[in-house]
Amino acid sequence: MQHGLKLVTAESCTGGWLGQAVTAVAGSSAWYERGFITYSNLSKCEMLGVQQATLDQYGAVSAQTAQEMVMGALNRSHAQVGVSITGIAGPDGGTAVKPVGMICFAWAIEDGPVRQETRFFKGNRDTIRRLSVATALQGILRLLDDAITVA
Repeated sequence: MQHGLKLVTAESCTGGWLGQAVTAVAGSSAWYERGFITYSNLSKCEMLGVQQATLDQYGAVSAQTAQEMVMGALNRSHAQVGVSITGIAGPDGGTAVKPVGMICFAWAIEDGPVRQETRFFKGNRDTIRRLSVATALQGILRLLDDAITVA
């Protein structure tokens, strides 16, 4: 990662796939600090500090939870750049309000604003998860590009 920054990931529905994609790059140990796989609500609370009230009010699949996940990951690591993913990869678990394929992302740089995005992907579980990883990586690149342009 440019400028000596380190990355932390917080994943739910992708179950570590983002961390796997990052560590598939030779030399990633120089810039990938750690990853959190928080599949259950309890793990989101215990490992990342997501508030139970947030989960109760908005659910695990929400922009609010994604934001708390990325901030918790940054606060519980030595990284300066973070990304989180939470969603419904299917094939079950969707509702009319939160359908299968609804994925919430958040990106943040230490001491900067949190960027959020919710996407609705089509396809099977594997496709939804793959698109989620790609979107998370693209968001990291946009975040860094914008930060470097401003600096």
